[in-house]
Amino acid sequence: MKSLVLITVLLMDILTGMEFDLFVPAFPQIQGHFDLSPFWVEALLSVNFIGYCLSLFFVGGLADKYGRKPVILLGLIIFVIGSMFCLYPYSYSYYLLLIGRLLQGVGIAAPAILSFLIIADAYPLKAQQFFMAILNGSINFAVAISPVIGSYLTLYFHWQGNFAALLLLGLVTLMMTLFFIPHHRLTSNDSTQSLSGYVTIVKSKPLMLLIVNILFVFVPYWIFVGMSPLLYIKDLHVSLTHFGYYQGVLAFVFAIGSILYGFIIRHADFDQRATLKFSLQILVISLLIITIVTGINSANPLIITLAFLPFIISQIIPSVILYPLALNFLPHAKARVSAIIQGARLVLTAVGLQVAGYFYQGSFQSIGMVLVCFILIAVITLYFVMGNHALMHLKDEG
Repeated sequence: MKSLVLITVLLMDILTGMEFDLFVPAFPQIQGHFDLSPFWVEALLSVNFIGYCLSLFFVGGLADKYGRKPVILLGLIIFVIGSMFCLYPYSYSYYLLLIGRLLQGVGIAAPAILSFLIIADAYPLKAQQFFMAILNGSINFAVAISPVIGSYLTLYFHWQGNFAALLLLGLVTLMMTLFFIPHHRLTSNDSTQSLSGYVTIVKSKPLMLLIVNILFVFVPYWIFVGMSPLLYIKDLHVSLTHFGYYQGVLAFVFAIGSILYGFIIRHADFDQRATLKFSLQILVISLLIITIVTGINSANPLIITLAFLPFIISQIIPSVILYPLALNFLPHAKARVSAIIQGARLVLTAVGLQVAGYFYQGSFQSIGMVLVCFILIAVITLYFVMGNHALMHLKDEG
């Protein structure tokens, strides 16, 4: 039974990742089909983020009060309805497609925010970090092949094929959740069960420092992924079949590193601050490399991809350590903490994408400038996270 629960959680996370990555190779086709500017192509991501953000605060509060399963089921039903909007009647109207993407965003919020909490509710902190590493690795293997799958779906079934695949995966995940995820209603007298619980979270300076760092460590990847179809396919003339490999190698490297690191921390004690310091050093190196590539405005897709790889490597250790740390800082508000992290991530991604899209002139430079700003903030905040006693000591209490 536990294995089926883990498989279902994995499916939720794969759906969450594919909801973004699977259809981005279709951007050029969608742009041509509806005669859109780059700004309105990126709006298909932004409206999805808006729906996600509208949903997430309700998801967090309801899940902390009533449990994870009923909220996840409701979200998956809304996601399936949104996927149908994207397909029926093959979305000849761009506005129908926008509505469908909005509903997909509203629906995907629940599994995205709550999937890992099913594990976090049942295991201590160190076990959570191990499962986070394994799930990260498994999810990113799926994400690595998503652009490849999305490219071939677009090639053989046009852009509608991507949304048909999301609909099918959403239905399978819905059925698995219905039958295999146990329902545990949570009860607590903690103040975070009311709306004022969000205020309690925001007032916690160590937790907010940690959340800000998590955001700026991970948002640059989503900005890069969101802009890369226009950059690589349209302006750098990478073929649709080859584009998926450029995109997929980033997720593949992250996946391998996550799984390896997960088994390392499972079978040995590790110094949390020392491992984060190692990540900080790689993050600084990645900042320098991306700054150089931005400065020379490289038009070589291989150089751009290789320049981004050190940043991907620098994410591995923080992704395993910091997210479970944030969830356990206020144990009775896990869903709301997760909601704040995921919602703010999407808001920042949407802002970054729209800024990069607005200034985009057919080269890497405007994208690189946005990435450099975000990574610089990630470097600064990670340094302060490492120096915060409350955060670094939490592992000993978990």
